[in-house]
Amino acid sequence: MNKNQIEKIIPIFSAAFALIYIVSVEVNWAPFTYHPKIGQWGWLTEPARDGPPMYWYGWLVTSTLGAAVASVLALPLLKNRPTQYWLGWTIPLVVMISVFYLFRGFFLR
Repeated sequence: MNKNQIEKIIPIFSAAFALIYIVSVEVNWAPFTYHPKIGQWGWLTEPARDGPPMYWYGWLVTSTLGAAVASVLALPLLKNRPTQYWLGWTIPLVVMISVFYLFRGFFLR
């Protein structure tokens, strides 16, 4: 993969990661759950065992894999197009605003 292809994939990866992450958090798509108090891992989303579970690691894996697939699928479509730098920061900015809105109860306590 040459530098030009990477420059075209990074904005797609960033945008796809941000969008998939917000969906993963909202729908709780985690391939595994970590229970920090007892130091155990479980498959998919599990309810609390002894203390609160952590789904964040699973959300990151889901988002990374989804964004990688989206980037690879988009590469043939982007071969002859110029690099779109705005896509790499506009969509993550919209997603950050969405996260603040979804967790407004936490931030406005």
